[in-house]
Amino acid sequence: MNRIVRRTALVAVIGAAASSFVMADEGMWLFTKPPAKYLKEKYGFEPTPQWLEHVQKSSVRFNTGGSGSFVSADGLVMTNHHVGSDNLEKFSTPEKNLLKTGFYAKTRDEELKCDDLELNVLWNIEDVTDRIKGAVTKEMSSAAANTARRKMTSTAEKECEDKTKLDCQVVTLYKGGKYQMYQYKRFTDVRLVMAPEQDIAFFGGDNDNFEYPRFDLDMCFFHVYEDGKPLKPEHYLKWSTEGAADGELVFVSGHPGNTQRLNTVEHVKFMRDVEAPFNLHRLWRREVQLQTFMARNTEFERIASGDFFGVQNSRKARTGILAGLQDPQLSQKKMEAEKKLRAAVDANPDYKGQWGDAWDKVASALKAHREFYVRSRSIGISSDMFGIARNLVRLAEEKPKPSPERLREYNDAALDSLYLQLYSPAPIYDDLEMDRIASSLAFMTETLGADDPYVQKALGGMSPRARAEALVKGTKLKDVALRKKLAEGGTEAIASSTDPMIKFAVDLDAESRALRKRFEDEIEGTLKDSYAKIAAANFAINGEDAYPDATFTLRLAFGPVKGYKEGGKDVPPFTNFEGMYQRATERKGQKGFELPKVWWDRKDKLDLKTPFNFVSTADIIGGNSGSPVVNKKGEVVGLIFDGNIQSLVLDLAFTEEQARSVSVDSRAMIEAMKKIYDAGALADEILKR
Repeated sequence: MNRIVRRTALVAVIGAAASSFVMADEGMWLFTKPPAKYLKEKYGFEPTPQWLEHVQKSSVRFNTGGSGSFVSADGLVMTNHHVGSDNLEKFSTPEKNLLKTGFYAKTRDEELKCDDLELNVLWNIEDVTDRIKGAVTKEMSSAAANTARRKMTSTAEKECEDKTKLDCQVVTLYKGGKYQMYQYKRFTDVRLVMAPEQDIAFFGGDNDNFEYPRFDLDMCFFHVYEDGKPLKPEHYLKWSTEGAADGELVFVSGHPGNTQRLNTVEHVKFMRDVEAPFNLHRLWRREVQLQTFMARNTEFERIASGDFFGVQNSRKARTGILAGLQDPQLSQKKMEAEKKLRAAVDANPDYKGQWGDAWDKVASALKAHREFYVRSRSIGISSDMFGIARNLVRLAEEKPKPSPERLREYNDAALDSLYLQLYSPAPIYDDLEMDRIASSLAFMTETLGADDPYVQKALGGMSPRARAEALVKGTKLKDVALRKKLAEGGTEAIASSTDPMIKFAVDLDAESRALRKRFEDEIEGTLKDSYAKIAAANFAINGEDAYPDATFTLRLAFGPVKGYKEGGKDVPPFTNFEGMYQRATERKGQKGFELPKVWWDRKDKLDLKTPFNFVSTADIIGGNSGSPVVNKKGEVVGLIFDGNIQSLVLDLAFTEEQARSVSVDSRAMIEAMKKIYDAGALADEILKR
């Protein structure tokens, strides 16, 4: 990352930490509070309430961790191939690998129902700050206050669901400064319609990931049904056949995961010195293990490809984030911004009395977190079957309690989504499960030491590999009927179960829960209390025209389609099909650059000048994958699928000098459907007005 990117990022850090004034096209904005004045002054465009509602209710969140949008009157949803790939894997077999071949349902009858896929559409938003904060009294400790907030959150969500019949979730904003009740329409009858081959969806492979220029058809389409009938959504985005132009203002409506722009200096140091290095080390380790596993045979390569992509992607992203965290200029500017805000608080006796201790309390909590962070992160087991077992064990313990007193993921408002995953008939592969569990156990042993009592309990007197084999070969949890029986039988069924994976989960759960409680009581509670004070100070001193950190909830970003300079050379904003063929020819024989045969066979049918991928300055991060890119009319001009390497710092700070979001062009998608995939009917559905 070159110096100019870092310098620009530093300016943004000041803006995020100490001022509500946005110096550039920055921000992942709430739909209830868009930067309307800024947009009008700079671009002459003011999003009306009707425009905002339409885009909001056309946008979709995937429970697999991505974004999407309705793009037809017949319930068609658009997202990325890599967001839908989990379902493509589940439908694949050794004989027919949909990731390799792609998929297209020419009729509704040919669509594939996704048994555990859930889509959410944000329908209503209600501020519940006073209610959640009102559950806390002055004499409460941070731990008691955090418990009170959690109980009130659960109560409020249940009351909201009973009243609205929507899926209700309390969202924490400004790290505890405000709370909003997000009310979602929930759809679980979702069917796969179309996805291209992975070779074209992820053309360039890991080599080109987070790079630009790009040539990826990273798209996937689903139909949504309700009560067994095709959904006729109240809102959907119409399609632009003209796409976007260089310099045109575009908007991104999606669900960015988590940003850390409002973190204090001490919190940034904790990320730099503890959190990021630990997680990056674990990713590097797992990536090498998966490479070894996949090299054994083609079937192992098929079943582990999703894990491998996820690990590679996370490793590359976290490497960029760590580089930003290690930038001394960023740290210096962050310190200056924080010092300025604290000085303003200290200068006002009333402000100091209310909020002056917040920064020191954050530092104290993070110092305590250092004592057990590595341990808490080392004892986890990454495995589908272990996850099922742990959910069954915890469900049995939690469900008899009143909903507000349960762990949050088991309260009444969360149960439908939990059961959807718990009873999924998706295939589970023994060889991959053994590799996952053995890897987790070996990492735990390396990190905590073989003599650690928890490690000894986890291993049960065996090596990591032998223990993994015994657990996977002995469990019967692939049987969905057995899962339902155990869930319905409660604590009695769990106590009497002889299934080794259930017993394993029971044996490991006590310390896992204890560490979680310690985090919630000692760390989370203090951080929420303290960041709420910092947010209040910021609002009082700088005003409330600021966006909160991302929380995997719906946000609106914006910026022009715009190229940039790298290494003294201009990087144009658009690529085209012609450039893709040139790159495939230049890199012939190299992994990741193999075009599917159909693209060579039908090359002469394409308009090679068709814009393929493009970049804009829109402020995005992970979770935005699958977000629609729309113009001022609210028409689809693109589909977000990545950011360039310079954008990886956006988790910490905004820059528009070189950081870019990368999208598939709306024109390329239609061109490919019609001329490569014989999917004219799908294109017609999208283009129908």
